[in-house]
Amino acid sequence: MDSAPPVGAGGPQSADELPPEAIALAGRFFEAARSGQIDILEQALSRGLPANLTNDKGDTLLMLASYHGHAELASLLVKHGADPNRLNDRGQSILAGVVFKNEPAVVDILLDAGADPEIGQPTALDATRVFRQEAFGEKFKEQIEKLRAANTRAMNGSS
Repeated sequence: MDSAPPVGAGGPQSADELPPEAIALAGRFFEAARSGQIDILEQALSRGLPANLTNDKGDTLLMLASYHGHAELASLLVKHGADPNRLNDRGQSILAGVVFKNEPAVVDILLDAGADPEIGQPTALDATRVFRQEAFGEKFKEQIEKLRAANTRAMNGSS
């Protein structure tokens, strides 16, 4: 027998149904990501804050921390399961935003976490040309090859 409540039962189903206190708390987490307050997010993540929490624009905590150059916080979020390939509501990737902001340490963290330079609009690979950050281009080409090889192995059933 399934003990889960039926869909629609219990808590709020959308942000519009959340109490103002919950919205204010979420706002504090997004501000902590923007400003690099690692202590606040470290505590919240260890107590169950979703690492892929998104705001009303689809920006994740990782996107905000990365865009603002907080490498240590980006690393913490990735370790807690934040998706480096999550696009916001405008189809922008975290990696392309970091190219725009020229944050090499964050680029390395995202690539190590499996970020794909070919997703989003513009892609991070395109962003290297648009924002004249060609130094990232070679790393991105290597990452693309690595991701393609991993996909090929996965499709062939090997590891």
